[in-house]
Amino acid sequence: MHKKLWMLAGWAWWTVTSYGQGLTSVVVSDSAGQWVVTGFVGKQHKTMKPPQPLPLASVDVCVKNQLDSLVTYTTADAAFRQSVAGNRVKISWKAEDNYSYGVKGRLTVENISPDTLWITNVLPLGKSPGRVYITGLGDHPLSRTHLFRPGYSPVNCIVPDNAWELGYADLHLGEGGICALSRRHPQSVRQGRRRRFETELDPGGTVDYVFYLDLYQGDWQEGLRLTFQERLLYDVEPGTFDHTLFERKDLQWMRHCYVIHLMMGWDRALYDREAGQYQLDAFLERGQRLYGGDDAIGLWPTWPVLGLDQRNQWDLFRSMPGGLDSLRGLVNTAHRYGARLFISYNPWDESTRHEDHLRGMADLIAVSQADGVVLDTRGSSSRELQQAADSVKEGVIMYSEGMAVPKDMPGIVSGRVHNALYYPPLLNLNKFIKPDFAIFRVAEIHREPIRREYATSFFNGYGTELNIFPAGKPAWVEEGYRFLGSTSRILRENTTHFIAPDYTPLIPTLRDSIYVNRWPGNDKLVYTIFSLHPAGYRGPLFPVESRAGTHWVDLWNHALIVPDTVDGQLYASVDLPSFDQKWLGSNNEGAVGAVARLPELLQVDRSGDQLRINASVGDSIRVWAGLPAYGQVPLRLPSGEHQLSLMEHFGSYEGKVVVQLFARQELQDEQVVHIVPGEPRLVSQVTPTQNHKPSDEMVRVPPGTFTMDVTQGDQFIAYPTQGYPRQRSFREFYMDRHPVTNQQFAEFLRASGYQPADTAHFLRHWQNGKVPTGLAQHPVVYVTYEDAQAYAAWCGKRLPTEAEWQYAAQTGDQRRWPWVDDTKVTDTQQRITTTLAVVDYQGLDAAKTNVGNGQPEAVGKHPQGANPLGLEDLVGSVWQMTNDRYRSASYEFVILKGGSYYKPADSWWYVQGGPRPLTYRQMWLRVSPGFERNATVGFRCVRDKANPTTRSEVK
Repeated sequence: MHKKLWMLAGWAWWTVTSYGQGLTSVVVSDSAGQWVVTGFVGKQHKTMKPPQPLPLASVDVCVKNQLDSLVTYTTADAAFRQSVAGNRVKISWKAEDNYSYGVKGRLTVENISPDTLWITNVLPLGKSPGRVYITGLGDHPLSRTHLFRPGYSPVNCIVPDNAWELGYADLHLGEGGICALSRRHPQSVRQGRRRRFETELDPGGTVDYVFYLDLYQGDWQEGLRLTFQERLLYDVEPGTFDHTLFERKDLQWMRHCYVIHLMMGWDRALYDREAGQYQLDAFLERGQRLYGGDDAIGLWPTWPVLGLDQRNQWDLFRSMPGGLDSLRGLVNTAHRYGARLFISYNPWDESTRHEDHLRGMADLIAVSQADGVVLDTRGSSSRELQQAADSVKEGVIMYSEGMAVPKDMPGIVSGRVHNALYYPPLLNLNKFIKPDFAIFRVAEIHREPIRREYATSFFNGYGTELNIFPAGKPAWVEEGYRFLGSTSRILRENTTHFIAPDYTPLIPTLRDSIYVNRWPGNDKLVYTIFSLHPAGYRGPLFPVESRAGTHWVDLWNHALIVPDTVDGQLYASVDLPSFDQKWLGSNNEGAVGAVARLPELLQVDRSGDQLRINASVGDSIRVWAGLPAYGQVPLRLPSGEHQLSLMEHFGSYEGKVVVQLFARQELQDEQVVHIVPGEPRLVSQVTPTQNHKPSDEMVRVPPGTFTMDVTQGDQFIAYPTQGYPRQRSFREFYMDRHPVTNQQFAEFLRASGYQPADTAHFLRHWQNGKVPTGLAQHPVVYVTYEDAQAYAAWCGKRLPTEAEWQYAAQTGDQRRWPWVDDTKVTDTQQRITTTLAVVDYQGLDAAKTNVGNGQPEAVGKHPQGANPLGLEDLVGSVWQMTNDRYRSASYEFVILKGGSYYKPADSWWYVQGGPRPLTYRQMWLRVSPGFERNATVGFRCVRDKANPTTRSEVK
């Protein structure tokens, strides 16, 4: 006998091409109660037969209260049909004609045994390790539903409260498949009783399960989406769901909320009885520091006080300290902190002083201007409750104690995952049903650390309600709140993605027990991760697709990531934290992560201490020294182009600098730069000189470009080496032919009256403030960086940058020494080896430079050592200051060039003196003026030729 049922999928020679094709009927054979699928028919009227029969269903049967006697009845298994199960139940099937949404039919289970039986786990098409399906696992009293996937461990799921017993099966094809759902008909039980997961049938009793089946296209999650999200588990006639409340703009704020506290009216965190004053502001301020603040506070001054006297629930609000004026004040306080305040409603309050519930609630909302109502014992709202609130104020949210089932969702936009399920299942399919329904997981902080509560809420893309009714504020609360802040920040900053209807749960991963949900946008994608690996995990995890103009960011660790290729497929690489293995199986287990594909909208570049940021879109930029966190204060900038000093804004901080771009408080892009600990950063600025006529003592340095390379000595204290060799370009400028002499510096002192604030060792080699006889033309020494800058400013000049000094000295090429007959350095490796003491002094000519004889000399003594531009005494005279001042978190120094007349012997640990190659740099560590002034450091100056507001170096 053949009856209409559904189509079979899973065969390579047939693929699903569209939802629109749909199913019209399926051929089912019945032979002595052995119901098997033998064919299927689509809307194109093409009938196909599978190569082998499939079961109509599998059913678990056991004697009442004896789960160990559970056996599986599989309709296609004739041998099993004749065994134990066949002596206990009888199955029959009836298809519904002309159903518009695929195939619908009713399967009836009859108890034909003399025992009372439990019927459970009724699953269309039966169980198969090669397919995705949902059914019960184990004997948990509240949380038995699991999703099974090939190759992975089963995943515990939350389903609607009226669908605990559902069965779901997927038959996947290459481009789509079939989705099948079973639901127990609640009014069909005869001679039996409905339980959450089971139907208890007395001898002769029956129960009906309604089956639905249709086609889908895409991965297996699309079949789940069709059944759960589009068809709403067939709770609502397809196409008739009323979205009016969800489309109301005044109610949509709730879907972007993620942290709620419910507190009783006598909580000391709310009201200080001894001081006689409310302290909600202190509670809210602390919350802002720890977890970014509360989106709402639910106030509960009723149960368990209701019934002590004749006062009703509204009277108890009126009886709060300060009365209704203070209640309005609490609402205002919440608003000042960006939070909303909810009142509570107890629908069971019928025995105290009579007052119409709707009128009482509306009056209280009108007086207090409350923003929402917590509905005690209600899993749904009603049109009357919402209308009563709407009559006095816009935007009032009804917030149910339990989750509304699909048929009730049109009447309410927000609800709770009640903590009767104390240990929360990993995947909440209620979120998949209606992603824009605002869900909050109820958590209690008094029992134990509850990091898993926060983690699973984050993984599922919804908020947390902290129910602090039970007394207790244990020591771990603050640590937990900070973790909540980390998860809530990502939820808030990407909130549009977490209400998107096309999010995809449980995408494939390379590791079992690490779970990933995908939250789509346009160019932007967000992935939330929950891991049960105590050791943590680092490496490729889930498949991704790159897109031009985008990049990948680890939002949890705030790191830029590059996808890995595994077997030709791109995979996002993650870095998931570890946790103590002792927490496995507890409410503190697990770790989370988040990865995003973001459009590249930020241009961020760091050069030394300067951070350049440019964003032509968005409305605000946040710059963080370290990881973004509540309680930390970022530098906030408007969208646009900026250049800033990191030292100026963040002091000596070293580590990650995170730059984020926002539009309407949502993250648009993120870039990360690193300051390596100990890295010296250029902090000096160049002030262009006025356009004076250069003196005869100055040499013209023509404009040009050269490749600047640098060498240095010991790197125990790090030099700035990143980015070399680098291309540098310059406008025309002028440089002093010789280092500044004692005579020139004496003229400066007479004319300016300059006196340093700290005179320690200032011009120590002078006698009674006078230039000693015979030293007038010697380079001035025993001066500090500030002394030299003061001289340069007096004569309309400035100190050269290191790049300017080296460009002028090398005349734009790679010469090692100034003079014309020097052999140019052309090999990068050769340049690198000119470090430490590796200098061949044997080739140096004493006619061209002081080779390090320890005797200071007058300027101009070695004219043969001039470079082609005519600059003299570039090496072997005195160390010559540059303008370049560097700072790290530990040290500050100035770059010196050229070497000096002094060359200590006996140990290479000394500063390597004598004449040094033009690429060589020496740090001049800054401590105090008296420490810095010495006998070997002098300076020469430069003057800009270009516009006086423009420095010589072209950036």
